[in-house]
Amino acid sequence: MITSSAISLRYGERPLFEDVNIKFTPGNCYGLIGANGAGKSTFLKILAGEVEANAGNVIIPKGLRLSVLKQDHFEFDDFEVIQAVLKGHALLYAIMEEKEAIYARADFTEEDGIRAAELEGEFAELNGWEAEAEASSLLNGLGITEELHHKKMRDLIGSEKVKVLLAQALFGQPDILLLDEPTNHLDIASISWLEDFLYDLDSTVIVVSHDRHFLNRVCTHIADIDYGKIQLYVGNYDFWLESSQLALQQAKDANKKTEAKIKELQEFIQRFSANASKSKQATSRKRQLDKLTLEDIKPSSRRLPWINFKPEREAGINVLSIQNLNKSLDGELVLKDFNLMVNKGDKIALVGPYEQAKTILLQILMGEMEADSGEFAWGLSSSQAYFPKDYAAYFDSDLNLVDWLRQYSPDQEETFVRGFLGRMLFSGEESQKQANVLSGGEQVRCMFARMMLAGANVLLLDEPTNHLDLEAITALNNGLTAFPGTLLLISHDHQLLQTVANRIVEITPTGVIDRLMSYDEYLAWQNEKG
Repeated sequence: MITSSAISLRYGERPLFEDVNIKFTPGNCYGLIGANGAGKSTFLKILAGEVEANAGNVIIPKGLRLSVLKQDHFEFDDFEVIQAVLKGHALLYAIMEEKEAIYARADFTEEDGIRAAELEGEFAELNGWEAEAEASSLLNGLGITEELHHKKMRDLIGSEKVKVLLAQALFGQPDILLLDEPTNHLDIASISWLEDFLYDLDSTVIVVSHDRHFLNRVCTHIADIDYGKIQLYVGNYDFWLESSQLALQQAKDANKKTEAKIKELQEFIQRFSANASKSKQATSRKRQLDKLTLEDIKPSSRRLPWINFKPEREAGINVLSIQNLNKSLDGELVLKDFNLMVNKGDKIALVGPYEQAKTILLQILMGEMEADSGEFAWGLSSSQAYFPKDYAAYFDSDLNLVDWLRQYSPDQEETFVRGFLGRMLFSGEESQKQANVLSGGEQVRCMFARMMLAGANVLLLDEPTNHLDLEAITALNNGLTAFPGTLLLISHDHQLLQTVANRIVEITPTGVIDRLMSYDEYLAWQNEKG
């Protein structure tokens, strides 16, 4: 159990949250949600003791172990992978090191023997004999295979390091587990494994995530940061969404009724206050009026962009033909005899564990890379808009956002360009920001504006939800669902794939699996197939 007591945090005059009192209890998983900048990660750091609040304190009963998902991917570069995981339990790891140092002494004394016996007892109590087996099991579950377990962390690629750090946080069944964006850079199989692991965990878990399906699978409660406070809801993300919207609507409806009653009383008082025969009634109405108050509905910190991809023209029936495409990279065959026929209205999810193959396929189709052999042809009436996995080069510019977006606009009028920026939440002074100072989420929204201006009837998107908050992901989800054209989509967002795709194409080492079905149907089909 972990308790926040009267926690308040301000940055200058800006309050993130005030007087937060929440008791997080064992066996529950709390999803911490809120708009970008609302203070989700900061609140986790306060709970972890990494950031000091302006007021209040965090209470953790003595003897409980707290574990945090580390964000520094280079912190353990000098350690073997298995060691990095074991270091997740600091006390156990310290005992292991001290034991090893004592047994390595050439002049082993009686005192050393006594101390070693004490350490052995503590080691056994902490389930030390099973530690390496547990660490290996966690790594394997997250897709870090045995041959990597004794490599140095520095030799792993970024996505592998993320998985090791996650295994480190999960190791040793901590009493309290704090996870900030644990699904970032995980493949779908690893996310599914993590969902099952957390579902069975009896610890107190507090997680920040922008993955709606993940929040629905693991969360028993939602802690919502908004209006300068943190409100606790029982249930998963979908239940929070429904209940919070219902509560807001009920408050608005109640205010409308109150406003109507106030108006009615004011009219009566104004009409009859000077009338002697009605003066008592007018006085009574005045007392009623004094008791009526409107509920203070504060403006939410949440803002939804408006994403609408509208094709300028309709594509023909045959949108794209790919025949015997082959591509090697650094001596490794990435695409082998790849064949695909894309038809009008297909919304294709490109799935599978071979991330590089999916990205390279889109790069070839958009002319960013050449295939070694094979060919592809776009339909004559097709037009494409592309969201690349790496879009940093687009923002290597000191242009303000109006001039940056004007580069991609068929209409050069400033009011027209500003209209698209406004839809992406860049209004007023926000539109004068320089392109090279934007955050990751702001860059993504600008890329969407660029794509919307293209008026394309085919969209190619490679991991478009990275850096987005839940509101922007929902807006993108709605925009892609409503899009009447053709789509090629790479994403690890389960809900996005399920609600948007009508065709699943998995790239495997032995070829392509192509099924005309939803994503959930595809997963069920794969499970049945074994």
